[in-house]
Amino acid sequence: ASSFARMFVQVCLYFYCKCLWRCLKFVVRKLTGRCELQRICYNTKPGAARTMKIEASLKGSKSKRLQTSVSVHPDAIEKTIDDIMELKRINPDINPQLGVSLQACLLQIVGYRNLIAEVEKLRREPYDSENPQHEEMLLKLWKCLKPNSPLKGRISKQWCEIGFQGDDPKTDFRGMGLLGLYNLVYFAEWDTEVAQQVLCDSLQPKYSNVWIFFPLPSQFSKAEWEKKKFDKAIGYSFAIVGINITDLAYNLLVSGALKTHFYNVAPEAPTITHFQQTFCYLMHEFHKFWIEEDPLDIMEFNRVREKFHKRILKQLQNPEMALCPHFAASESLINM
Repeated sequence: ASSFARMFVQVCLYFYCKCLWRCLKFVVRKLTGRCELQRICYNTKPGAARTMKIEASLKGSKSKRLQTSVSVHPDAIEKTIDDIMELKRINPDINPQLGVSLQACLLQIVGYRNLIAEVEKLRREPYDSENPQHEEMLLKLWKCLKPNSPLKGRISKQWCEIGFQGDDPKTDFRGMGLLGLYNLVYFAEWDTEVAQQVLCDSLQPKYSNVWIFFPLPSQFSKAEWEKKKFDKAIGYSFAIVGINITDLAYNLLVSGALKTHFYNVAPEAPTITHFQQTFCYLMHEFHKFWIEEDPLDIMEFNRVREKFHKRILKQLQNPEMALCPHFAASESLINM
């Protein structure tokens, strides 16, 4: 009986708040002469803060046409904007900038949904050793990471040198499918110097050399860093960790956490390239984080990964946050 009463109160409270909120919106519109979409666009600067408010407003609208506007085809966005303006009784000639602002927001919102679908498709496609394109990408990964060490055979223990578990890497892609391979190849091809250094550190780390590519952990000066006697390896398999960080990036994307970042760095629709650049950023940030954490061995990987995940999530809670790229592959994002 008590649980039923509690549920009844919650339902009543929900409908009361919903009705109260709609009444408040109506009053504010009458007082300002502007609908909620206008107030958001005029009072919030471009980026994640504006786009996320527009998205919430459209999804929470009582109009089905507005609710479905966040999932239209990109080619239908212009017509959708016209429909919104008509439905809200907004004169486009008097408010020309509103249409431009709404279009930019919808491109980001729809683009994010489409990016999830594109990434999901890659994740679900298994690696096929009979597919020449898949094999070509795998060999490219080796050539980018080990340009001076020819691969002696497609099936070889050499694959362990770049962090795969056995002599045939295809078995390691099961969890993330082609997405894991695409990300690793992008990192190795477009940010080669850092990728090779991370690989080198993971195998035979020279901790005193890490500062060349990455800022020193805050608790160490350069002198203290070089004085330390590091007898153990950093202790992780480059390729396996890359696939694991792909999983982390994928979950950030699907959960919506990456909206903050993408809405701030992509002026229109975020693309697969934005996702891959984010992966590169996460890879080199995780590498620094792993060193700072100084784990005893690989058995602490899950603990360190979870802690790193929480750090990134906390950063992305800031609506002005853009995961700051420090690598060649993402320099173009700075000027977007």
